[in-house]
Amino acid sequence: MTLALTSCGAEEGSGDGAVTLTITANAISGGKNSATADWIKNWVIPRFEETQKAAGRNVHVLFQPNGVDDEQYKTKVALDLKSRGGADVIDLDGIWIGEFAQAGYLKPLTEVAGAAVDAWEGWEQIPQAVQGLGVFEGKKYALPVGTDGRVLYYNKDLFRRAGLPQDWQPESWREILDAGTALKRLPGVTPIQINAGTAMGEATTMQGALPLLAGAGAEVYSGGRWLGGSQAVRDVLGFYRQIYGGGLGDPRLQQEAKGRDKSFAEFAEGKIGILAEGDYFWRSVIAPEAGVAPMKDRDAKVGYALIPAREPGAGIRGQDFVSMSGGSARVLNPFSGNPGPAWELLSFMHSAEATEAELTMAGEARITARADVNDKMLAGDPMLSFVSEKVLPLTAYRPPLAVYPQVSAALQEATADVVAGRTPEEAAAAYQEKVIRIAGGPDKVAGQ
Repeated sequence: MTLALTSCGAEEGSGDGAVTLTITANAISGGKNSATADWIKNWVIPRFEETQKAAGRNVHVLFQPNGVDDEQYKTKVALDLKSRGGADVIDLDGIWIGEFAQAGYLKPLTEVAGAAVDAWEGWEQIPQAVQGLGVFEGKKYALPVGTDGRVLYYNKDLFRRAGLPQDWQPESWREILDAGTALKRLPGVTPIQINAGTAMGEATTMQGALPLLAGAGAEVYSGGRWLGGSQAVRDVLGFYRQIYGGGLGDPRLQQEAKGRDKSFAEFAEGKIGILAEGDYFWRSVIAPEAGVAPMKDRDAKVGYALIPAREPGAGIRGQDFVSMSGGSARVLNPFSGNPGPAWELLSFMHSAEATEAELTMAGEARITARADVNDKMLAGDPMLSFVSEKVLPLTAYRPPLAVYPQVSAALQEATADVVAGRTPEEAAAAYQEKVIRIAGGPDKVAGQ
């Protein structure tokens, strides 16, 4: 009963001027995302209430935990907002924001909380590209929580044996292929692994197709339209064809159900020369102690480089290098009875002090949205610092729209077609037909 009465920031005025706010997340102590739940309960709530009390305000905060499948959580939050209820501050996957905004469940932060949003000090610490995680159609709907970035990993020992530089940084797709050709001379080595096909699911899209598209100067959704079988798509598929049709990659890995996991193991064993992956690969897969495919000599043997555009200046925004990122965000409930205090709570949760406390309590290094926190907390990890300093300022995000998963699947199928031997032109034409059907007509598709 207490939660029901205080959801959506129960109106001020319980006689003593008290305000009650609520936070919800798909996190629960002892279960899913336990560290986040503990941080909210044991650090955020008491600290925020103390700061409000010191300012002469009587504010109480309640946490509504969840520990369910992501789609169940998404449905619950959507139903809450549809009925104009729910918590004041809500954790969301960044890829849901546009869908919720189009449904009328979210409003831009400034429409909810006013001028205080633009005056927040934190914006200066969040790179413009990272702010994109919470932006839809040019407006800020959310504060990004944490993010990641994609890079090219390479085995320095294999590079040395192939006569390649230890501090490798390719400046074009051609230079990646040239390195692969040199690595091909080593027996028992797969030169390049860039995820392809449908068996790897979204990993194909995020680690392969979308970064390459960005390097070809295109995004899968832009200006209100989805990308069709454009020249950029054909360029990407042509690059895949050069890798998997030219003996520089292992087509079988792209077709096996456990192909991605197998590629991790093969890289760790020194059997793959170049691998496109996110920072998750560094901190969770090949981590020397706790990795699922640990490399005891990771720091000495593994190099990392920015993903180049097709050629210098050919990437999105005229960039020489590109990446893709994911991550979660927090939003304000547009139906909150206390939007001002709710914004104070949300911005407090994203302050440098709170962000540092969350990392400390979690006991692991990971990339946050705030550059000042990353500079301090990631100083002992050169790779994560590299992603924070070099990758995040040039990254991009998936379109946060309901039909994106279907378009993503069509991209995966196009890469699978090329790996299986179809020409890039044939695969691009088949992809375009699917996107037109998914988007609802040719007028919704660009670059045909």
